[in-house]
Amino acid sequence: MKAAVYHSFGGPEVLEVVEVPEPKMFADQLRIRIKAAALNPADLGFQAGAVDALVDSFFPVIPGWDVAGIVEEAGTGTTGFKPGDEVIGFVRGAIQRYGTYAEQIAAEPRQVVRKPANLDWGQAAGLPLVGLTAYQAVVHALDVREGETVLVHGAAGGVGHLAVQIAAARGASVIGTASEPNHDYLRSLGVQPVAYGDGLAERVRALAPVGVDAVLDTAGRGALAITQRIGTANVRAASVANSNEHPGTIQVFACLDQADLEALVELVEAGRLSVRVARSFPLDQAADAQRLLAEGHSGGKIVLKVA
Repeated sequence: MKAAVYHSFGGPEVLEVVEVPEPKMFADQLRIRIKAAALNPADLGFQAGAVDALVDSFFPVIPGWDVAGIVEEAGTGTTGFKPGDEVIGFVRGAIQRYGTYAEQIAAEPRQVVRKPANLDWGQAAGLPLVGLTAYQAVVHALDVREGETVLVHGAAGGVGHLAVQIAAARGASVIGTASEPNHDYLRSLGVQPVAYGDGLAERVRALAPVGVDAVLDTAGRGALAITQRIGTANVRAASVANSNEHPGTIQVFACLDQADLEALVELVEAGRLSVRVARSFPLDQAADAQRLLAEGHSGGKIVLKVA
């Protein structure tokens, strides 16, 4: 099968598309024919060796964790899925070796759920990692409730654009920081947009005079520094961007949780959640896709169309 691999740590330039053996499969695994795979900033960090002290890598490494595809074979020890089922998944292993920038992957049933019927393959592939991050931040870390006001920094980004929709689906009023070109998009999601820069706290206060109840930072760059000025007395804060500007901030990392993935699928199929894809690349252009990802201003998910 074809796969994008790297034989040593580095940037997009170390990625090449080659023929590799098809994945072996345990009896308790599924073999998935990949239709699309999404890129994430973590791909670049792991590929650059940023976590080499924490995670073992066995070269050549196929990067990627997000997948959408069709079950081609179900091991004799599996339940819940059968050949022909359309699925999405967050397939992150304990080591770096077999990822989703490929034509096939072996996965555990707990890592996948059924594909939302109303998403195309690229959109579906873009849901798992950022969706889990956003859902776990909004629902578990911040416990956003009906009637509350929530501020999301980086509201048009990969995690942010899902977080604002999840918060709105829970009955919250949502304010989102974003650059001016993304304001109309946020309005289409029912979000009140505000621009970055000087006077941000005053602009947020104008929209939420009594203060916001919760703040989610998906952007970093000191975004949480204004939290005390724009929050209620008991404002809650969470970050997916390693920000520590506000005391008590809850740090959020995506954790595989099949129930949370299923909840995301239900939101999508209910018309409460959509995935924004900025651009698709064929597998042969995986390095170009990573270069666009590294620029950091794609305005949505970047995906590989594999088949």
